[in-house]
Amino acid sequence: MSIPAPPEKMMFQLSLRRRGISDQAVLHAMEAVPRDRFVDPIHRDGAWRDTALPIACGQTISQPFVAAYMTEQLGLRADHRALEIGTGSGYQAAILSRLAKWVLSVERFKTLADSARQRLEDMRYDNVEVMVGDGLALPEAVGEFDRIIVTASVAEVPQSLLDRLAVGGVMIVPVGPPAGRQTLLRLVRGQDGLVRKPLVDVRFVPAIPGTAREL
Repeated sequence: MSIPAPPEKMMFQLSLRRRGISDQAVLHAMEAVPRDRFVDPIHRDGAWRDTALPIACGQTISQPFVAAYMTEQLGLRADHRALEIGTGSGYQAAILSRLAKWVLSVERFKTLADSARQRLEDMRYDNVEVMVGDGLALPEAVGEFDRIIVTASVAEVPQSLLDRLAVGGVMIVPVGPPAGRQTLLRLVRGQDGLVRKPLVDVRFVPAIPGTAREL
């Protein structure tokens, strides 16, 4: 006999559908990834609520709807290489891992990268690699990616990331001032250049160049 999902998890899934998330693969991924494993113990009672929550190093774990919406806009396939800028707790990387062939997640804070890497390994998300580095200045050696998701805001889309986006690739990135209105952009690289489409207003912590010295 199967064990029914707890009420808060059922409401979590219902909320995503009510707010317009319709891609079944994304919904299944959101259902399969246990968000309560990616938040600090003090916040676990609210892990299934549709709200962002604080994590270490002054960062946040994204609101579930935003995570689902950004993922849906990527249009991931099982043969895709995906790049995430801003690992945080590893929650978004775990979602991506269920939809893509391989995920590289880059985090500037070593503390966050190490804990996320261990968490993902313990939960057997084996197709995710977490790297400590400057996500705004990646070396050419990392190659090109079919999909790129940036989970911190930038004033303008970094050329360094555009250089990593393959032809036919899609990037989702919040663009705008740190203390003002940010817009989620969807960029598609075609043979003749980029097509940019504004999606929704969002609020993310700002992306900071370089790697953190101590954390």
